[in-house]
Amino acid sequence: MTSSPVLDPTRLAKLREALLAASYTADGCLDLLGPTGYAALARSEVVPALRKTRGGTPLETLVRLFLLQRPVPYAAAEAALPVQDCLADGWLVRDGDEVRATVDVRPYANEVAGMPSADAWVVSDLGCAVGGAGGIGSGGSAAGIARKDLVLGVGGASTTLANLAVRRPVREALDLGSGSGVQALHAARHAQHVTATDLNPRALHFTRLTLGLSGFENTEVAEGSLFEPVGDRRFDLIVSNPPFVISPGSRFVYRDGGMAGDELCRSLVRRAAAHLEPGGYCHLLANWQHVKGEDWHDRLAGWVAGTGLDAWVVQREVQDTAQYAELWLRDGGDHRSSGAEYQARYDEWLDAFESGGVEGIGFGWITLRAGGAETPTVRIEEWPHPVEQPLGPHIESWFARQDFLRSSDDAGLLAARYVLADEVVQEQVGAPGAEDPEHVILRHNRGMRRATKVDTVGAGFVGVCDGTLSAGEIVDAIAQLLGEERVVLRDRVPESLRMLTEQGFIEPVFGELAED
Repeated sequence: MTSSPVLDPTRLAKLREALLAASYTADGCLDLLGPTGYAALARSEVVPALRKTRGGTPLETLVRLFLLQRPVPYAAAEAALPVQDCLADGWLVRDGDEVRATVDVRPYANEVAGMPSADAWVVSDLGCAVGGAGGIGSGGSAAGIARKDLVLGVGGASTTLANLAVRRPVREALDLGSGSGVQALHAARHAQHVTATDLNPRALHFTRLTLGLSGFENTEVAEGSLFEPVGDRRFDLIVSNPPFVISPGSRFVYRDGGMAGDELCRSLVRRAAAHLEPGGYCHLLANWQHVKGEDWHDRLAGWVAGTGLDAWVVQREVQDTAQYAELWLRDGGDHRSSGAEYQARYDEWLDAFESGGVEGIGFGWITLRAGGAETPTVRIEEWPHPVEQPLGPHIESWFARQDFLRSSDDAGLLAARYVLADEVVQEQVGAPGAEDPEHVILRHNRGMRRATKVDTVGAGFVGVCDGTLSAGEIVDAIAQLLGEERVVLRDRVPESLRMLTEQGFIEPVFGELAED
């Protein structure tokens, strides 16, 4: 394994203290660089940040050294860091009167829903933090490290997954395919114990560095593929940003699954049930094939069928095979090769898709839960629209509502009481000056940010459901107001109640309030 910084807990603590003293944190860097400079880094543009770090303060020195990967004067580094320890442990190397970093160290706001933000740092290979994978292969990666073994820092995928996870206190959590340890970092704040696994031993070392530098000790790492390193152990939370790219080979450990088509993601879903404690959640990002003659909904339903798990699958984007190949050819740096080489690789991707009848690739997320129901709830949908982040609390609420709906017949739905969810607004659509709107739309500004059309009864219902009356009592009042038959309306309304509850516009009242 190519050398990387030594894991020395005592000296890691000294380094952490130095980073905090210099305000080398997510908030400190944002204050220094400003929104413009900080946003430019996400686009792999460093000039605005370089202009903001010419003063030589400890914070400016650390930003140049660890975030922008620029050499700095030895004297400046000495003023900001325990520089001799950093040289001895391999965080820095010296070139004459200057020192340079051997790794990316990115400040990270370790946020968990319901808990105050905490300062943390993600350690990854050079060129793999600023701009994520886009920085690889452009000359910025660490010398002597095979590109296939590189360890990425924080990217869009890892941030998405972190925002999806249900963040309640748990006993055991698993970060499967940990990379630089971003998911383990989040889980360590609300889990008693975290296990991080990866096929790449370099990734596990970087996970240790990330967790150690950020001050977490409730973790362990295990090397191996998928669930193999954990045997038959079960967990309350499993998170995985796996190598989900559907590629005609396995060139890069961090992205290519090494299995045919989308088999790796399917395998994760199929095997998760054996590793979830009752009530436990599994969150993973995935790609899946759209195969000619096969509905993609049915394909994903087949992944879940027979597992006994509740599932919510959301497709966020679909690319045709050419778009998909181009995306990952650029990620692999193939666009910088000769025209003939690039064309040959491009042909290789398209040949593989054509042979499998693949017409497109779906991108999305999968949430599984060991709900224990005899008939699990499985929802598979396409939702390319903006959502609220973090989404984890809304995902947990969605599964709780599924439990209620699954256990409630029409009579039960009418007997229950409901409250209007926060930040639901009503819009009326119709011709200007018309006495009555053509239709009424409910729009939810939280969670999935859904919108749905309702009739007069639905609009009237949500306008008064504050938890004091049962749904049946409200429906009876509406029937009297509209001059409709009470029994007829009671027969019609449960279908709407199910839809409004499932989509989160109304929430059933549980617990003490329901017993008042």
